Amino acid sequence: MGNEHLEQLSREQLMDLVNVYSKNWLALDGLWFQSIEKEQGMEAAMRHDVNVWRVYTAIEARRLKKFLNLPERPGLEGLRQAMNLRFNAHHNRHEFVWEGEKTLVFRTVYCRVQDTRQRKGMDWHPCVQVGEVEFGEFARAIDDRIRCECVSCYPNITDETCNCAWRFVMEE
Repeated sequence: MGNEHLEQLSREQLMDLVNVYSKNWLALDGLWFQSIEKEQGMEAAMRHDVNVWRVYTAIEARRLKKFLNLPERPGLEGLRQAMNLRFNAHHNRHEFVWEGEKTLVFRTVYCRVQDTRQRKGMDWHPCVQVGEVEFGEFARAIDDRIRCECVSCYPNITDETCNCAWRFVMEE
């Protein structure tokens, strides 16, 4: 099932549309979270956020894995490829640092969510709890041998040079 309107767009227009879709997705994610945060408090919003990310990231990972035509167990290189195409990666800036052959560190050097909350005068999003689920479930859906651990993430900042950092270790 195709969209005839999309088929008429140029490559540049399609790239611009990806940007629009990404912003819309991020806005929706933030708005539902802030709605719960305002009505029920941060603890309730975080509980729902964890529940949503636990399901969503596995779906996103499986779809990207299929799109990239990755094998069943593509290892850390497959994880890197998939993470580069995540919707939230479109508006954040990130980098990867290899620590040997079996360890890959993912660093978010600019986070649109934290920047937006700061700009609005809101407290930072305490994302470590969500990040553990989000990154851990995403990695496992790409390759069940990959273990994820937090290096630095608010409120447990250990690296002031990035918004967050996550270490992925290949276990055999």
